[in-house]
Amino acid sequence: MSKNIKDNSTLILEFLKLNSSVSSGEIYAGIEVKLGYATLKRTLQKLISTNLIIFNGKGKGTKYLISPAYELIRFIDEEMYFKMEIDERNIKESYNHSLITDTLSKVSVFTNDELNILNNLQNIYKENISKLTYLEYKKELERLAIDLSWKSSQIEGNTYSLLETERLLREKETASGKTKEEAIMLLNHKDALDFIIENTTYVSPLTVSGIEDIHSILIKELYVDRNIRRRRVGISGTNYKPLDNEFQIREALENMCALVNKEKNVFAKALLALVLLSYIQAFNDGNKRTARIISNAILMNNNCCPISFRTINSIDYKKAMLIFYEQNNISVFKKIFISQFEFAVKTYF
Repeated sequence: MSKNIKDNSTLILEFLKLNSSVSSGEIYAGIEVKLGYATLKRTLQKLISTNLIIFNGKGKGTKYLISPAYELIRFIDEEMYFKMEIDERNIKESYNHSLITDTLSKVSVFTNDELNILNNLQNIYKENISKLTYLEYKKELERLAIDLSWKSSQIEGNTYSLLETERLLREKETASGKTKEEAIMLLNHKDALDFIIENTTYVSPLTVSGIEDIHSILIKELYVDRNIRRRRVGISGTNYKPLDNEFQIREALENMCALVNKEKNVFAKALLALVLLSYIQAFNDGNKRTARIISNAILMNNNCCPISFRTINSIDYKKAMLIFYEQNNISVFKKIFISQFEFAVKTYF
């Protein structure tokens, strides 16, 4: 998007936030900086195509207003956002009960342009695997599984290197100077991946019990409580406070499963599971690991390329997740999802 279009979009969005359901003529007359009417109309169409605004009526009776998806997908500059300290940020401190049942049930998380990118990449993946033998495909899937086990564990603070992880998962050789728990975390991660590879339909439909089963594999022998937590948890780096009532947590998971199962687009399913399982924080530990496994299980169940997240910086991943916790905004995490899907398609298989 050019600088002018971006600036024009901002002007229109700021006007619509203050003036709901107005015509293009009213916008033209009301914005502070005058645009050509043709430019205004082009910018309105761009905002509609990116789900930031919607319209009612037709012809001269057309009225424009901010989309219900606006807060969810509006642009956030993460560098500027994190220049503010935790207590300086204006955030949604409590779990948003309407996020799943109201907002996310009515909006598209991906724009048409983003879906075109993902679908084109998926077509490349399908073309690539059509040329592989069964053994070649299994070898590439094993390589991706090692990368995902390493990166997913690294995001949670595991200090194994990628080479040490490969040696552990292939040869069961632990690395010197590392804790037993780090090795168990990696081995459990590989076990969870093997489970979803062998049981590709396990998440179709997605259920709370299925999520609990995956979580149980991931936390085996790690002295972490199984099943939905019964006590309060805090998240480092943020003032966001997840639900602390077991029954409300279960209800949130059930609502999330219903949303994911109802969603028709596989990429939206995978992204929603990825961020919402982390947001709900249903377990005492292992939430984000569970989310990454479930998200990949959804992709594989729909014959899509799984994602290793290998090149994402752990801090960037956590920042994107914090923005979702604090603002219920998915824009930064979407970029990660799309870029890592592209990396997986171009690197494996």
